[in-house]
Amino acid sequence: MSTLIREPQLGGFDCREEVADDEVRTQVWTVLSSLYPRGNLVERRRENRYPYPYLVHLTPVGPDGVTPHGESVVVVGKHLSDRGLGFYHPKPIPHRRMIASLEISGGKPVAFLIDVNWCRFTRHGWYESGGKFLQAIASPLGTRREP
Repeated sequence: MSTLIREPQLGGFDCREEVADDEVRTQVWTVLSSLYPRGNLVERRRENRYPYPYLVHLTPVGPDGVTPHGESVVVVGKHLSDRGLGFYHPKPIPHRRMIASLEISGGKPVAFLIDVNWCRFTRHGWYESGGKFLQAIASPLGTRREP
């Protein structure tokens, strides 16, 4: 009589791996369902928002409202639309009017004058803010060269 050390595999697959994969898949769908619920949600915005999970440089402007003035801060984008930008940041931003520089292919930045008109503290210790684009403007950042 021989002793089995492992359970037999059916069709070359370990049943426990399949169960683990199913559990992982179920948990992932639980997360996605909470982020993107189905149903008739009323969207109060007129324009479409697009996920924008990229770094954005925000540069304060001087008293004239358009000239860069001070150090840029880096924030993490959330959503981008034709009219504005939503983003996350770890510390409060004391400026309302700023230049938002977004990098496109080739390292070239495009920029917008933005009125940061809302902010809320998240339960994870970060801030979520957003604002309306006022105009396209020259970026205070230079073109970044890829190594």
